[in-house]
Amino acid sequence: MISVLTDIALRNIGKIVGGYCKPYAFLTPCKSRLNSLSFCSKPTDTAPLTAMDLSDMRKKYKADDQCFEEDQLTSLDPIKQFGNWFDQATKCPEVGEANAMCIATASKDGRPSARMVLLKGFNHEGFRFFTNYESRKGEELESNPHACLVFYWEPLNRQVRIEGTVERIPYQSSCDYFHSRPKSSQIGAVVSRQSTMIPDRQYLRQKNAELEERYKATDVPMPDYWGGYIVKPHTVEFWQGQTNRLHDRIVFTRPKEGETGPGDMQHLAEGGWVYQRLAP
Repeated sequence: MISVLTDIALRNIGKIVGGYCKPYAFLTPCKSRLNSLSFCSKPTDTAPLTAMDLSDMRKKYKADDQCFEEDQLTSLDPIKQFGNWFDQATKCPEVGEANAMCIATASKDGRPSARMVLLKGFNHEGFRFFTNYESRKGEELESNPHACLVFYWEPLNRQVRIEGTVERIPYQSSCDYFHSRPKSSQIGAVVSRQSTMIPDRQYLRQKNAELEERYKATDVPMPDYWGGYIVKPHTVEFWQGQTNRLHDRIVFTRPKEGETGPGDMQHLAEGGWVYQRLAP
């Protein structure tokens, strides 16, 4: 009777932990039964994924009396306006990395890809970042030199979107920045042939250790597959979220070749730019 009850109890335990261990996985009534028992294995979840309804995920943004009006632009120069918003983002303690941006690129046949990188400088010429020229983004920029940058500063309910053409910056500028980085970051750039397949993380650890030893007392040479890009903007959009979803969108654009003066509902800005408001 006891053995029967034990057997039933073990079967019930097996059902309870069945998602992680098969029945009798770790509890056995006697040693002689070990050969006939199944042991722990990886969970196998064959149940279909339940559809996730996210319609109730809603966050309040700014109220209508906090909207972003044209007369609140600190400058009619979009680069200076970006500088103003960027400065506010850097001073906001809730913003972790104000210079973190998503850069979207596309292959020659129009297949897009996007990833986060860090802005490393900007001026009226454009927005600079650094990466591996042989990475996926590098290859796409080589065949299709256009990109879109997106900054999102969630605590401020603000977003800036920048579209433009992309060029490599001069070699010496890349070299100067490369050697201003911590030595560990320099070595990391040499170790990683970005976007190529590697066997495991231990491969990176080993290569990193080898180079740390090699360059312990010498400078790290900048690899020829690493350097900077500059995004030269032709569109800069300033977005501010509103709780009623009537978000503010003020967009600066450079007129296309042959266009003279602002178009309908456009306004003259500085430096040859025009601006307008877009519906949200």
